[in-house]
Parts: sequence; structure tokens; C-alpha cells
Amino acid sequence: MLSRIQSLYLFLAALLAFGSMAFPFWSFTTDTLILFGDFMDVQGAGVIVTAGSVAGGILSPLTGIVALVTIFMFSKRKLQQTLISLCVVLFVADLLAGLAGGHFLKQYLETQSTSVSFAPGSGLFMLLPEPVLFWLASLGVKKDEKIATAYKRL
Repeated sequence: MLSRIQSLYLFLAALLAFGSMAFPFWSFTTDTLILFGDFMDVQGAGVIVTAGSVAGGILSPLTGIVALVTIFMFSKRKLQQTLISLCVVLFVADLLAGLAGGHFLKQYLETQSTSVSFAPGSGLFMLLPEPVLFWLASLGVKKDEKIATAYKRL
């Protein structure tokens, strides 16, 4: 279980998913510094910004939980592949929620101030390696399946 390489990849992806919650997804500078991330509300920004923040706050830990559960499904490789695919879907949904929320927050801030500068935050950069780790974990599961079927033929 823990000696398999895909367990390491899934554990790292789970750590990144949980860690991305602690850092802002976007930072905006107008007259003040405004941070956008999981469960960070900006007053008056609108429903889509709040929905993006809440969705990110739900999808990030959900991705981490599913990745951790996947580690313990080592004896059911088809289920493990399905859960890895689910992790990728959750990652994409989390990324889109953050990008949409950041986009609409930028539009809101541009109506409030003449100069708005923005930059991606650490939370975004922590999410980006996840699909690579899920892909590597999937390759590890396929390799295990290949070894198991070769063993059955003997």
C-alpha cells in the first residue's frame, strides 16, 4: 500500500490540495490589498465571486480527501483508476471556480477603482502540479495492473 509509488504521488497531491486552502488564489491591489481564496469573502463583489470562493473551499479539501482514500484502494485497481479520474475532475472544477471568481472580482474592482493590479497567489501555484501527480499515479496503477495480470498467467 504505502510502498507503491502512486501512494506517494497521491499523498503529495492531497497535501497540495489541502495546502492551497491556506493561501490566496489571487491578490488584487487597488487602494488596498484584497486577497481572493477559499472562503474569503469580498463585501459587495457579487454572488459569482462568493460562489467561486465557497466552491474552491469545498472542492480543494474534497480533492485531498478523495486522493487519500484512493491510496487505500490498492487492491481494487479499477476503482483506484476511477477515483484518480474523479480527482482530476475535482481539480478542474476547483481551478475553474477560482479563475471565475477571480475574473469577476477583477471586474467588480475595476468599477470601484481606476487602477487595479492583480497577480496569481500561492494557492493557484499549489494547485498546478496536481494533474501531473494524478497522471503519474494513474501510470503507477496501470503498471501494477500489468504486473498482476502477468503474475496470473504464470
